[in-house]
Amino acid sequence: MDPVTSGPGGDGVTGPEPMHETVPLDGQGACIAEARRHAADFLARVQREYGLPVSDRAMDLTRLVVSELVTNARKYAPGPVLLELRLVGGLVEVVVWDSDPALPMARPADPGRIGQHGLEIVMAVVQGFEVQREPVGKRVTARIALADDPDDTLSGASPR
Repeated sequence: MDPVTSGPGGDGVTGPEPMHETVPLDGQGACIAEARRHAADFLARVQREYGLPVSDRAMDLTRLVVSELVTNARKYAPGPVLLELRLVGGLVEVVVWDSDPALPMARPADPGRIGQHGLEIVMAVVQGFEVQREPVGKRVTARIALADDPDDTLSGASPR
């Protein structure tokens, strides 16, 4: 199914209706790659059509976050997944909805654990993270800065 897109609200990125794209995914194997492609296309459009800077790091982190969140949705909530990409100020919001009402939780650090580190990775690289239960399922939102910090330091959530 094709994505549903919206143009800017207000002045393009800070108005009441930010630029966004909603992509329904079938939850099958190829949906993870499809979601990453949509995220890269969305950010390329942000650069091309609105002239906003998107650092290589932001592009890579957005694809990583999309991949991890869609992978988790596919793994723990079989069925359709909804990916929404929104431009809000200097951030891209990655929102993933799935049908499982169980809220994800990062596990305690365990160097012996193989796998299941996706949520920890996401929380380490984003500027904001939240989960909310919906009438059906849940919605996970991660926010990523489009530009690197001016002093070239990495930005992300502080480790807990």
